[in-house]
Amino acid sequence: VQLVESGGGSVQSGGSLRLSCAVSGYTYSTYCMGWFRQAPEKGREFVSSITSDGTTTYLDSVKGRFTISRDNAWNTLNLEMNNLKPEDTGMYYCAATRYMNSCDFNIWGQGTHVSVSS
Repeated sequence: VQLVESGGGSVQSGGSLRLSCAVSGYTYSTYCMGWFRQAPEKGREFVSSITSDGTTTYLDSVKGRFTISRDNAWNTLNLEMNNLKPEDTGMYYCAATRYMNSCDFNIWGQGTHVSVSS
């Protein structure tokens, strides 16, 4: 299984970015997928997840600003991020799981960096 993130960058507060995760070596459509992030000198935190049937979950602080989606035809996971804030700065990781009917993530990409300046 390979997860390759893209789309990170530097924006000003209030700006937008769209992250993508290309998934290979995996029956992508049947598993839960997610996004995590890690700010400097902090632990990795959950951002959002989407199940195989499209049920989404979000970290409270990103609700209404971030939207997760999956394109099963192209094996791609996306995260649309709007109204970005400096506290959204960090490395963003795509996550997958080897377990059916579970969002217990254990496969990780290398990450893409997001920097939001005030």
